[in-house]
Parts: sequence; structure tokens; C-alpha cells
Amino acid sequence: MAGKVGFIGLGAMGGPMALNLAKAGFELVVHDIDATKTEPLRKTGADVVTTADLTAAAADRTIVIVETTEQAESVIIGAHGIIRGAKPGHIVVCMSTIDPFAARIFADRLAGRDIAMLDAPVSGGTGRAKSGELSVIVGGSAETYVKCQDLFAALGSQSFHVGPLGSGLAMKLVNNMLVQVNTVAVAEAMVLGVKAGLDPRTIYEVVRVSTGASAAWDLRVPRILAGDFEPGGTIDISYKDQELETAFAKRLGVPLLLANVTQQVYQMARARGLNKQDGAAIVKIFEQLAGVTVKGD
Repeated sequence: MAGKVGFIGLGAMGGPMALNLAKAGFELVVHDIDATKTEPLRKTGADVVTTADLTAAAADRTIVIVETTEQAESVIIGAHGIIRGAKPGHIVVCMSTIDPFAARIFADRLAGRDIAMLDAPVSGGTGRAKSGELSVIVGGSAETYVKCQDLFAALGSQSFHVGPLGSGLAMKLVNNMLVQVNTVAVAEAMVLGVKAGLDPRTIYEVVRVSTGASAAWDLRVPRILAGDFEPGGTIDISYKDQELETAFAKRLGVPLLLANVTQQVYQMARARGLNKQDGAAIVKIFEQLAGVTVKGD
């Protein structure tokens, strides 16, 4: 599908994603509340505008990747939101991880003005955002999904159409819940092993080829061993996602034991001031409780 693409939200994920679209030859119109984040895109030739409605007015499709449900609401249907500037036939691709029920409300409001919407959250973290190897998980009409496959191909190595609007977000919350619960288990396991006198690098090497292996193990343990807690995704964002997961489950009447318990570990990390560190920093909570330090040497 030809035409200009709007892009709203140029943070740790959105910035590299927008750059990948520019590299793929898409004409971009970009907006972020932090003007400094638009400069790398301006240098590629993207048009920079100051509000979401101006972004949509200059584009045929608009991608949104902001942090919270409240921010998405403001950007999509707020006083200066996409709904104010988009023409009939416009497509909104909401790639933020937000409340699925809220996303359906936004979509209904947009539909009243003949504006289509997809919920299309992504998985893979900042590393795969930069490399263009994200997984894109999409909810919405099949027809609208097809019209946006060119965007998804530039942003990720694979995309999945998983059902009607809201389904992409539901799937993303299921995936995130597994990673967050596993991250806490990874931290507990590393600290237990070190307390028992095992070499932490040996623990890593044995488990990664054994039945305890997981994506969280492969992602978190190298960071723990290196003492590298620069965020691929912050503890604050994970906690926000856990709030979405548990609230969504309550609406559906589904009990979530481990999601609720592990959320308290993330809250402990936030209370200790680890908010902006990577999820691997959860290990510091268990190190303190057990009186050991996990080191890579």
C-alpha cells in the first residue's frame, strides 16, 4: 500500500523501528513529545510535526507506539489525536502494549469516522527493534492486516494475524507474562546455585542445554553474568505490563497465581530504585536476601 506513513512515539523501541521504515524506503511523518528524538528521523528526510492530528493528516497510515494506555488514548482519540486529523480510509496501527478492552473502544470511535485500526504489539526488545527482526502480533480485520503487511515486513522477521481486534494484545500479554514469571525464576535459580557453591558461568552453560532452558534464561543470564543492566526493556515497563495482565485476567475471570506473585518482586525492585534497569536486575533482590553476589568471573 503506497502513501506516507505516520509514526508516533520514537522511544527505545519506536526510534529504531521508524529508522528501519525509513531504510526500507517509506516516506515518514513523525511525532514525539520529546523533540530531540525526532532528529535522527529528520536526518533521513522524514517530515517532523508537533501533534498526532497533524501526523495523521499528512499520512495514509499511522503507527503508534507509546508506553501506556492513557498515552495511547490521548494520541488516538484525544483532543489533538489521530481521530482529529485522519481522513476516511486511514489506518491506525497501534503497536503499544495497552489494555485490550481500551483498544476496542478506540477502534469503535475510529470506525465511526471510517478509520480502521489494528492492534499490533511487537516482541523482541530493543535489540531486535534495531535489527528489524521483531515478531509482530496483529489483531483486527484480515483485509486491514493485508494492507499493512509491507510495514510489518520492514519491522520484523515475522508477523502473525491472530484474530479480531484486541487479539494481538491478548497474545502479547500471554507472552509477556511468561517472560516475566520466567525472569523471576531465572534470578532465583542463579542465586540458589551460587549460594550452593556452584560457579555461575557453569550454571549458565549447563542449564542452557538442559531442560531448564528458556528464552528468559538465554536473555537474562548473560546480562547477569556481565553485570549489564542497561535496559532492553525496563522494570517499570514490565510492571506496567503485569498490571495489564492481571487486570485483563480479572475481567475475564481467570486466576493468575504466578503473575501476581512475581509482580510483587518487580515492585520490590522498583521500591529499591531499579525502575529504569533491565529486567535482569531482578537478581539483585535475591542476591540481597541470600547474601551472595552472582558474578561472571
